[in-house]
This record gives sequence, structure tokens and C-alpha cells, in this order.
Amino acid sequence: MTKVLALDTSTDACSVALLNGEQRICRFEVVPRGHTQLLLPMVESVLEEAKLSVKELDAIAFGRGPGSFAGIRIATGATQGLAVAFDTPVIPLSTLETLAYQALALCPEAGFILSTLDARMDEVYWAVYKVENGTIFALTEEQVTAPSAVVLPEKVSQCVAIGPGLNYLDQLNSLVQNGLGRVLSDQYPQAESMLNMAVSALERGDQVPPEEALPVYVREGTWKKRSEQ
Repeated sequence: MTKVLALDTSTDACSVALLNGEQRICRFEVVPRGHTQLLLPMVESVLEEAKLSVKELDAIAFGRGPGSFAGIRIATGATQGLAVAFDTPVIPLSTLETLAYQALALCPEAGFILSTLDARMDEVYWAVYKVENGTIFALTEEQVTAPSAVVLPEKVSQCVAIGPGLNYLDQLNSLVQNGLGRVLSDQYPQAESMLNMAVSALERGDQVPPEEALPVYVREGTWKKRSEQ
């Protein structure tokens, strides 16, 4: 019976989810700047409800980014702290890919998905995915650009768009806007959506030891400048 804990604090939302065999227990709340106070109590709450301890988990998954620098660090630190005591395997998951699977769950007919996150400073994190037989494949790298620089690969049409980066929808170029189908701007990455991804990663052997669970910022240059100040 697979037991996986998932956490995400990459955006204004804070979420925790636990898979305990067939049982799923989830917590989700939009709390800008409240992640530090809320995350561990959420973890304790789902574990208590399932009557499990951290040492019984098969793995801990977390949203490794991109997203808020501070938020990603909170999830990374919490994951490492929980995992290191029991040498629990860790599964870093893309927040943009998580959004893509959420879009697929909401729009099962989707053939292409544009995942977006608000990168602040008038920029967006984004990536485009193709759906084949219920599995998502990346057509682009994860990128951070001005909204007007977002591009869809050739022959991509009726693309489902998802994520808080769509707050900049009116700044997308006309070719992208014309290539979009359904728009899901009210969706944040959710830990619940990471559970199936984490199980698949476990089956592939994609877990890492706690010390190798690292954030992915995408906007590395800006992060380094901030760190040096």
C-alpha cells in the first residue's frame, strides 16, 4: 500500500496531500506570506487523520519550482527536514507540469496545455505540453519571459491555458491568444495533483535522497543577484 506525502508552497497557495493506499487526505488554502506558519500544521493534520508517521512514508514529494523563490525554499526546507531523519526518499516535481495535469483533469479532451505562473516583475513562468494517451510530454523548456514573449509551437491550437500567469492574458501576443481554447486562470498548483505524479515517479525510480532535493528557480540570474545583496 503506497504512502506518499506531497507539499507545495510555490505560489500564494499552500497545500498538503497524503496518499495512504486508496485514501487521499488534502489541505489547501490561499495564504500569501503565511506558508511558514501553515505548512507543518497541515502536514501534522493529514498524518494524524491517516494515523501515520513520517517514518511510514514511501516518499515525500514537493513542488520544486518554478514559482516564488521564498515559497519554493519553504517547501524544499520542510521536505528535507521531514525526510532526513528517516532517510525517506524525496520526489521533486515541476509546478508547471503539476498545473498541466490539473488542466488535463479539468479538460480531459485537451491535446495541448500552456501552464503559467506569475513570476512578478511583469514576467511569467511558462511551458507548453502535449497530451498523449493521458500522459503529458513537454514541448518546450520551462521559461521565464515577458508575457508578450510566450510562444506556442507550430500546429498547436485550442491549447488549454492554466495558472495564475494568465493574469497577464491581455499581454500575450495575438498568435498565442488565438491559439488558446479554454482558460483556467483561477488554478494554483495543488499537492493533491502531485500524488499520482509521485507514484509514477516512484515506479520509475525517480526519487532522490533528501540532500539532493533542490529547488528549481528558472530565473537563476535574478536569484543570485538577490542572494549577493
